[in-house]
Amino acid sequence: MFYHVKELQFDAWVSGPDPHFATLLFEPFGGANGELKAAMQSFVQAFPAKKPFPDKYDMLMDIATEEFSHLEIVGATIQMLLTGVNGELKARPTRAT
Repeated sequence: MFYHVKELQFDAWVSGPDPHFATLLFEPFGGANGELKAAMQSFVQAFPAKKPFPDKYDMLMDIATEEFSHLEIVGATIQMLLTGVNGELKARPTRAT
């Protein structure tokens, strides 16, 4: 079972809109060797291991869950890079030091 925390595990910030860099991030997001592939590969490989190797099942599901969190961070970064391309860039919240 997944538990969704409504904030990113790590802060992701961009200095401004950059559609070219956003385009480059689509490969690590969902490309042949991207986070989506890694998450789905571990997720699918876990099911046959559930009965005979429950410890392997747990490990593969943990890996898949971690890869899904990476997918969320890359996706959020892409979204931020595209925000403001056709309008105002949202004000970046200040971070406490």
